[in-house]
Formats: sequence, structure tokens, C-alpha cells
Amino acid sequence: MKEFTIHSLEDIDRVAKEFLSSIGENKIFAFNGKMGAGKTTFIKAICKALNVQDNVCSPTFAIVNVYNSDEVGEIYHFDFYRLNEPSQALDIGTEEYFYSGNYCFLEWAENIGEFLPEDCIFVDITENTDKMRTVKLNL
Repeated sequence: MKEFTIHSLEDIDRVAKEFLSSIGENKIFAFNGKMGAGKTTFIKAICKALNVQDNVCSPTFAIVNVYNSDEVGEIYHFDFYRLNEPSQALDIGTEEYFYSGNYCFLEWAENIGEFLPEDCIFVDITENTDKMRTVKLNL
């Protein structure tokens, strides 16, 4: 397990770069945290570090957003918060995304637990009492 501390929003870009330098060849990440913990904000910082020029935002209603990076190709950002049934994830073709070899960043992945690929890495984001965030990468 690796742990990072985001001291402020000004610090998030540094932590995103540290995160990327420590993930090895892993491509699929399930971000866990309470509503408002900063999952989307951290994914946005990771995408910035990967040179994504697209507008990175929560795919709450679309379920998946596709971003382009000249550096790594397509990046898939999922938000499974609004799914009523885990099988709905299959209906949008998540298996094709997961096995594409591209980065996949998942929010609310617990809502599709049984359909997560075996190589999915869990990332826990916790808001501390001092407003800092702790990011735990469970490698």
C-alpha cells in the first residue's frame, strides 16, 4: 500500500504525478470515498498529469466519459453511482472498456462489484478533519 497526502488544492497536481509514478503497469482503478471526498477532483488532476486537454468532469448521468491524451490515448472515466442493478454496467459495454488496455478510472465501483476485473486496483480517498485528503493506493 502507498499513501499520499493532499495538503490543499494547490498540492493536488504534485500528488497526481506521484500517484502515476507509483502505479506501474496497472490501468484500472476503483476510487472509493464518501460523497465529496474528492474522487472526481483527483481523477481530474491525474488526467491533467496525463496531458488530457478535454474537460474532465463527473460522468454522473452519462456513466462514462472518454478523454483523449496524446501521451496515453483514450482514458475512460466511470461513475456508477446511479446504477440500479450491477448488470447495467454490462449493458454499456464496460467489459470492452476494462479490457481495452487503456486507463479506466471508476467512481462508485462498489455498485458493480461482481463485474470488476481481477486486476482492478482500489484507491481510497479520505477527507481528514483538517480538510487535507489522504489517498491510499492498494497495490
